[in-house]
Amino acid sequence: MTMVFVGIDLAKNVFAIHGVNTAGKAEMIRPNVARAKLHDLIAALPACTIGMEACSGAHHWARRFQALGYAVKLIHSMLTKGEE
Repeated sequence: MTMVFVGIDLAKNVFAIHGVNTAGKAEMIRPNVARAKLHDLIAALPACTIGMEACSGAHHWARRFQALGYAVKLIHSMLTKGEE
């Protein structure tokens, strides 16, 4: 099976990457990817959908990944009732 969805947890300097196949099984887990290596790591992946929490940094990365031909989904960070 091949990776069909990649989730990226954005941070300032180190990112976490989790990729799953069509069955939902983890194909790639990278908890510590340096900012300088993120673009090259994603560019080496097969065509897939990338999901990230929407923030100003996510828009920057989304544009870069879309330029490489990836589908990108930005997910709204919504607080549930009772959380602050």
